[in-house]
Amino acid sequence: MNGESQSVGVGIAGAGIYLPRYRIDADDIREAWGRFRASGVRSKAVAAADEDSLTMAADAATRALDATEVEAREIRCLAFGTTTPPLAEEDPTPRLGEFLGVPADATRRFLTGSTRAGTQALLTAVETGALPALVVTADCPRGEPDSPEGHAAGAGAAAFVLTEGGATRLAEHAEYAVDYPGTRFREVGSDRVEGLDVSAYDRQAFVECVGGAVGELGEDADPDTVALHAPDGKLPYRATKVLGVDTDAISSVTPVHEFGDLGAASPLVALATALETGHERILTVGYGSGSGADALLFDGDSAAVERSEAESEQVSYAEYLRLRGELTGDPPAGGGAAVSVPSWRRTREARYRLVAGQCPECDALTYPPEGACRACHALGEFERVALPRRGEVETVTTTSPGGAPPEFAQFGARGGDFAVAIVAFERDGQRVSMPVQVVDTAPEAVAAGDTVEATIRRIYTQEGVTRYGTKVRPIGRESVEN
Repeated sequence: MNGESQSVGVGIAGAGIYLPRYRIDADDIREAWGRFRASGVRSKAVAAADEDSLTMAADAATRALDATEVEAREIRCLAFGTTTPPLAEEDPTPRLGEFLGVPADATRRFLTGSTRAGTQALLTAVETGALPALVVTADCPRGEPDSPEGHAAGAGAAAFVLTEGGATRLAEHAEYAVDYPGTRFREVGSDRVEGLDVSAYDRQAFVECVGGAVGELGEDADPDTVALHAPDGKLPYRATKVLGVDTDAISSVTPVHEFGDLGAASPLVALATALETGHERILTVGYGSGSGADALLFDGDSAAVERSEAESEQVSYAEYLRLRGELTGDPPAGGGAAVSVPSWRRTREARYRLVAGQCPECDALTYPPEGACRACHALGEFERVALPRRGEVETVTTTSPGGAPPEFAQFGARGGDFAVAIVAFERDGQRVSMPVQVVDTAPEAVAAGDTVEATIRRIYTQEGVTRYGTKVRPIGRESVEN
């Protein structure tokens, strides 16, 4: 469907951006291989050992909801776009919705198979007419270690809350597609993106599709910035002529130079950045090999944006390979503690959203919300209450990969030593404590009294099914005061 948005008045009420903490510089990859094959990429974001597209999506979505007055239970449509879903066959939106607290009867849409998945998720959510809608895109593409795709591959996520009358209105949108096989592809059964690496051919496909989609919007698009898909730091600027803009219109918001190729999330992280920096007429263009493009024109006041605040940490090339699982071996024989999927699912509210039980007799909190009250030992039906995401470290210890249970061995081998803390969460004057793994910091940097924030991460994988749950990460002093 081309032309003016059929859902008149639909706009972005708020957005969230999540970028992993770890970074690797292009110079470190160049030193390892004697060359760096991703033009215009200075550094890139690297997902932690316990992160994937689903955990990053949850983080960005939480931030988008926090940026608005919309609560997860009000969402009527959840759309998710990625080229790197945790499983090749399984819709991840039910689990993503469970992480967030989106109602079970909300419309779900899952887009994958092309780096257009992010922009297509946004358009699909608009076309359902189910508002408010939550649109999420996250990606962590992979390539062969010494390929242009591998050198460029980064990680990140963006999310948007769409409402009737949202501050940043979707004015027009258009599509364009034409056959250019081999520009970017991933074979069945592989997790590695490939390409024919024919520069002139790739450039022709990109410019024709991007120009074709934008051309369908007409001559009066006149954006002040362009949030354009960027598989590397050079290709986007090849389209400046057909877009009728200068390089600054793209470079001011593109994430590729600092964070690498974000796949389907690339143009939508750029869109959220444009909102964050106050741009009010934003042309967003998603491109996917095959080849095709989506063009979306937004205008109006700038919506609120929340961005991940963790201070970045540089890693060496060896650490980078370990985080990405390139250097780890097989899991230990005998496996670990067997927790069945049905048993895990029964405790999903507690594991995903820190839902505790409040005693009707004495108001004390019990976590998880089962059994007798921990304070008065009364047996009865608990009232389910959500704990705040921020808590305080009471005590902490360091666990090495060799001392971790077998089911954590592979994550430990990739991520190294980690801290486990007893963290107290308080609600309405009542406190409850629980053991939680601490992420996004060195174990020695965590101490009693520190403020931490809950986040969803991978716990371990058994029988091909990943268990997700709550971990915590430190919050800086400035963030706590705010």
